[in-house]
Amino acid sequence: MLLQAKDLRKNFTRGSSVVEALRGVDLTIAKGEFVSIMGPSGSGKSTLLHLIGGLDLPTGGEVLIDEEPIQKLSDDALSAFRRRKLGFIFQFFNLLPTLSALENVALPRLLDGASIAEVEPKARALLTQMGLGSRVGHRPDQLSGGEMQRVAIARALVSDPLLILADEPTGNLDSKSGEAVLRLLAEMARERGHTILMVTHDANAASFGTRLVRLRDGVIESDTAVEPRKEPRAPAPGV
Repeated sequence: MLLQAKDLRKNFTRGSSVVEALRGVDLTIAKGEFVSIMGPSGSGKSTLLHLIGGLDLPTGGEVLIDEEPIQKLSDDALSAFRRRKLGFIFQFFNLLPTLSALENVALPRLLDGASIAEVEPKARALLTQMGLGSRVGHRPDQLSGGEMQRVAIARALVSDPLLILADEPTGNLDSKSGEAVLRLLAEMARERGHTILMVTHDANAASFGTRLVRLRDGVIESDTAVEPRKEPRAPAPGV
């Protein structure tokens, strides 16, 4: 199993009270699955994603990715694990405004010590696969929202991650651009074997996955298979 979350708990202190954001979550994900996590505001879905991504530490339980208990890693080792093994896609893209699309895609590898000459061919190839071959030199302010999100997806793929974590990846896009991004993510899982865990509030977005996990009050309420959608190939250049 690629991902195992075991009895995962997370408490937050607010004033004199303790809020239980997660109350013993067990979740396993196999390679190649596209799992959507839904739940009302405050259900714990973003907290769960952050714990799985090593962006926060659990109060109890453990997360194993490729049998590695990530909460036992030192800060430096955990940072290296995130750069090399995980890909992140955020709602607001998190692209550096002064860098070109190609430089933004290359950034995780550059931070890991690679040279731009080493990374450029792969970064360029990924952008071409995203339908952005003619936009590699453009900065974020010269791209549409859909284009920026596809740059972010290419950046998430540049290190050949074991797991891609997407936090509301269409939340800042119009419906057309959002559909194109979702089709791309579904194709990545279906045809390229990538493993994706996506948090979303949108039932239509969740329907692009292969599993739907519903959280409520910090526990898993349901975990069901999703009927595969028949969608046109992605991406749609120019979106």
